[in-house]
Amino acid sequence: MTAKKISIDVVGMTCAACSTRVEKALSKREGVISATVNLLANKAAIEFDTDKVKPEDLIKTIEKTGYEVPLVKKTLIVEGMTCAACSTRVEKALNKLEGVVKATVNLSTNKATIEYPSGVIDEDILVKAVEKAGYKAELEVERDLDREKEMREKEIKSLKTSFIISAILSLPLFSAMFFHMAGIHTILTNGWFQLILATPVQFLIGYRFYKGAYNSLRGGGANMDVLVSMGTSAAYFYSIYNLIIGVHEYYFEASAVIITLILLGKTFEAVAKGKTSEAIKKLMGLQPKTARIIKDGVEMDIPIEKVEIGDIIVVRPGERVPVDGIIVEGNSAVDESMITGESIPIDKAIDDEVIGATINKFGTFKFKATKIGKDTVLSQIIKLVEDAQGSKAPVQRLADKISGIFVPIVVVIALATFLGFYLIGGNFNIGLINAVAVLVIACPCALGLATPTAIMVGTGKGAENGILIKSGEHLERAHKMDTIVFDKTGTITKGEPEVTDIISFNDIDRDEILRIAASVEKTSEHPLGQSIVKKGEEELLRLSEPEKFMAVPGKGLRATFEGKEVLVGNRRLMVDNNISITNGEETLLKLEEEGKTAMLLSLDNKLSGIIAVADQIKETSKKAIEELKSMGLDVYMITGDNERTAQAIAKEVGITNVLAEVLPENKAEVVEEIKSKGKHVGMVGDGINDAPALAAADVGFAIGTGTDVAMEAADITLMRGDLSGVVTAIRLSHKTMKTIRQNLFWAFFYNSLGIPFAALGFLDPMIAGAAMAFSSVSVVTNSLRLKKFK
Repeated sequence: MTAKKISIDVVGMTCAACSTRVEKALSKREGVISATVNLLANKAAIEFDTDKVKPEDLIKTIEKTGYEVPLVKKTLIVEGMTCAACSTRVEKALNKLEGVVKATVNLSTNKATIEYPSGVIDEDILVKAVEKAGYKAELEVERDLDREKEMREKEIKSLKTSFIISAILSLPLFSAMFFHMAGIHTILTNGWFQLILATPVQFLIGYRFYKGAYNSLRGGGANMDVLVSMGTSAAYFYSIYNLIIGVHEYYFEASAVIITLILLGKTFEAVAKGKTSEAIKKLMGLQPKTARIIKDGVEMDIPIEKVEIGDIIVVRPGERVPVDGIIVEGNSAVDESMITGESIPIDKAIDDEVIGATINKFGTFKFKATKIGKDTVLSQIIKLVEDAQGSKAPVQRLADKISGIFVPIVVVIALATFLGFYLIGGNFNIGLINAVAVLVIACPCALGLATPTAIMVGTGKGAENGILIKSGEHLERAHKMDTIVFDKTGTITKGEPEVTDIISFNDIDRDEILRIAASVEKTSEHPLGQSIVKKGEEELLRLSEPEKFMAVPGKGLRATFEGKEVLVGNRRLMVDNNISITNGEETLLKLEEEGKTAMLLSLDNKLSGIIAVADQIKETSKKAIEELKSMGLDVYMITGDNERTAQAIAKEVGITNVLAEVLPENKAEVVEEIKSKGKHVGMVGDGINDAPALAAADVGFAIGTGTDVAMEAADITLMRGDLSGVVTAIRLSHKTMKTIRQNLFWAFFYNSLGIPFAALGFLDPMIAGAAMAFSSVSVVTNSLRLKKFK
């Protein structure tokens, strides 16, 4: 028995009964020696037998009892990865660690993202696992843009220098090949002279390949460096052998030129890879370095890092807002295009929110800092884009699987090629050269870059257009979507309803109907209720407070006002309370056919009035829905409104699939029902009550002008408030997936076509080296074309 102790964070426990329940569930688990749950610390200390139970099983047990184990997300910077086989090996090494829920490695950024329950794994173990696999790793601290830029420039400079030196030494060797073929003997064709030129290329310039190969093999696998070092070493050492025994057949130029061409490809690749993350750099560059705060009546400039919540900050025309906050003095128009993509400046006055990094266009204003550092909207966007760029799309799994077994297979093919030509054809030289060509053409670099480069550019481009995509997986799912469901209020409509009609019955004055309804709706947060309150405040001097108030979800509200029993709501509320609406039925139908939402008011169990409210449709809704239908998507509208009102609004925007009278808590069930028909469903909403439906859909789109809860539950957040963002997001997903498919095609095409050609002797090793280098560059360049997306 191997006993181990761990401490796991547990979220959601509120009393001793909770902690006891978790403790009992853990103690019953086979393999658990002891379990103690601390309610105050929100931790479970568990000792268990590692032969019988794993940390993952313990986590599942806690979650089954109804509590949550929060995940920690750490990022490692990994050095030494050169191709897909490297990233696959590091990923496997990390995923094998006990307690790791998910680990993804991005070859483009040279980063590994690991998710695991807090307290289960030591950070040092993560680093050691990567080092054991043959690579260097360090934990990423706060992102330093200048340091990253410096490191990238250093890498490009090193590659360029190596390439130039390698090219200078290789050019005479390449020329010697033509002199040799023409039968002209010069010093260039001299074997010893060629050895002098080739040796520094092979061992000094090519040291990076030997080092990479050693680390890879030590880690228990093989990568691109193994293929390059094997191929070039074979050509180099066979040339030395011929030189010693006096045979004038040298292949120094092959080994040197292959290294030179691969370095050229790597240089182009490094430059192009730097461009894929330009969206992040652009966003980070927007953050002001200083803020002008008022302390004791004196204005002073301080570094942005030293701003504290509650500080009063002054912003003058043309300056960027340093952090998020609320205006306390002055007014202006603020350009928020960097957040929303909307070019028209937004008017701001006292009590309005301002977002860090947006530009103050006209007036001077003071605001109170409410969010600083990592909590600002800009920081959250950067984090979201970073996470998305570090994620993997499911389509990449195929490439990862292939690259994991690719190099050993290539080595076998190269060996078979050599033996075939040597044993059957009796030609050692040709067998060796063809085997070298197989090793060089087969490097799986392009395969590893195919998906992540496109995801990086695609998600970055989305951020530039006010579309925040949580991960590559959601980008791929959006591409598969064939059905989209829109919530009505605040999504298709503006969510700012206005009172259009006030009708009274039983000889009650119109203003009295408005006064009673507005007074009881004062405590309601529903948009329809607020519109009645607004109308009441505009027309009447004073509103009173109800004695009692109770909201009836999806139906309306019940209140006691000035001694009378008041109900304000829809038909269902009246029917549930046995109130006859016969005398208002005709008026009700007429209003609903006009697309208005009718709120019925009863006093002491008698229908006393109807207040009609209309929500204006957003200017872009109809056009966006037309575009989605032209893209082949089935479009649904879901609403709590009655059938007639819903149909009237749906008809106005061109939707034929209408799901009316759906209570907020049933929206998720409706989405699940559509999914059960084999549909890939997208859900678009903006309210708290949309969050379950957004989570239930294959892809959840949150309108960014809505609530934080909806944005948290969604997979894609649209920072603008209109539906054109949905169209843009889906078009972007199609374009990105098309680019990924093109990249994978080219990566597979080079390898699947190149290997047989090389094995059959139709491909010179130098041409193979050039083709391999070109394949990586072409894949990254193809991904960069996404930057032109509009």
